[in-house]
Amino acid sequence: MRIFSGIQPTGAKHLGNYIGAIRQYVASQEGGDPVICIVDLHSITVAYDPEDLRESTLSLAALLVASGLDPDRCTLFVQSHNTDHAQAAWLLSVVSSFGELRRMTQFKDKAEQQEFISVGLFTYPVLQAADILLYQTDAVPVGEDQRQHVELTRDIAERFNSRFGETFVVPEVLIPKLGAKVTDLQE
Repeated sequence: MRIFSGIQPTGAKHLGNYIGAIRQYVASQEGGDPVICIVDLHSITVAYDPEDLRESTLSLAALLVASGLDPDRCTLFVQSHNTDHAQAAWLLSVVSSFGELRRMTQFKDKAEQQEFISVGLFTYPVLQAADILLYQTDAVPVGEDQRQHVELTRDIAERFNSRFGETFVVPEVLIPKLGAKVTDLQE
């Protein structure tokens, strides 16, 4: 089974990242076909320092390998190093509606916290859909906070396939039993 998972290089990595995501990435190498992407393009939808982003991207790659991801047993890469992601996002945007993007709860939450709200932040879910769909992904392991985005990805894939013929695998949402929402160490 091919899974796709993206992880942003910004922000301090913590136990919740390990329990909720990284540990599963490592386990998915056993008999699976994991595609793990450091999603640096997603990180630039809000204010950022380019040098800090470069450093945190390299640090995250090192952390993932040190945690047990084996580049010989998985696909591990940096999103911005493959321009297909941006191109696919544009193509998927033409089958995505303003209304469905406006309803994304994560956009609403982040927009309330920003003085400047970029179009990139608004279209973030379309780029996420491109990330997932490019790799003919069977399942996407996510926490509850990302379920809505994967459901949108499924809708976009079905709409695209209906309009242009069977092109994309429609991925399943995979919510882990442990670590789907670790908010503190008391859980």
